[in-house]
Amino acid sequence: MSNLFSHPGGCGLCRRKIMKIVKQLAIFLENQPGALFRVTQDLAKHNININAICVMDSVDHAVVRLIVDKSMEAIHLLGEAGVLVVESDLLEVPLTNAPGELNKLCKQLMDKGINIEYAYGSGEGKLYLRLVSPEKALEALKGSK
Repeated sequence: MSNLFSHPGGCGLCRRKIMKIVKQLAIFLENQPGALFRVTQDLAKHNININAICVMDSVDHAVVRLIVDKSMEAIHLLGEAGVLVVESDLLEVPLTNAPGELNKLCKQLMDKGINIEYAYGSGEGKLYLRLVSPEKALEALKGSK
């Protein structure tokens, strides 16, 4: 079976030099109209771009996971606004929108004993993976030539 790095011209993961570890900001908001608006408005006012977002709700609050272009500025800004921010490292992987590409990625990580805790994508063809060790996954994927 070929791996993700084997085809000429390549799939998204063939651009392995673009894979990187990024900061995710998880923020906790009241589950009410306007809560997300206020956060995105503050980020926009400070010229902080949202590269990817995942929102999960519960009865009384929402967990908003963000990948932004200026994570330290965003953490400071949100903290000043009284928003609880938890940061963690995720692996950013360029992924081609084609049948089987995600399956190949999952197999490579599975073969190295690496579990994906959760994942979400962006409109830019990038997949963000929460892993116990993003560094180990990055090395495992780079080494799968």
